[in-house]
Amino acid sequence: MGEIIRLRPEIPLDDFLLVFILGGLVVLLAAAYVGVFALVKIKKLKNHYMPLAYVFWVLLAYSFYLLSSLIGSDPFTQKVLFMALAAYLVFPHFIYFLIQKTHEAYEH
Repeated sequence: MGEIIRLRPEIPLDDFLLVFILGGLVVLLAAAYVGVFALVKIKKLKNHYMPLAYVFWVLLAYSFYLLSSLIGSDPFTQKVLFMALAAYLVFPHFIYFLIQKTHEAYEH
């Protein structure tokens, strides 16, 4: 036969549980950030809960960093992923701004 070439880094078995937990945390923390942000903006939660949304985002960023380092992402991939993470912080603000301007245009 021939030599087997692996194109992706292997996850060490010792880190598998941590990678699994961090992957789940990334999903849950992302949902928590957007959920709290949206609930505050539609006034279902009081404004003083907004810092909690940003705490969720900071925890998301930290979990994301740990996950990307554990799975052995190369520097280019890490930069792209963190640019996406920065966009995830800004995107809900932009959407809310568009909704607010559209509402003002049609209501007034």
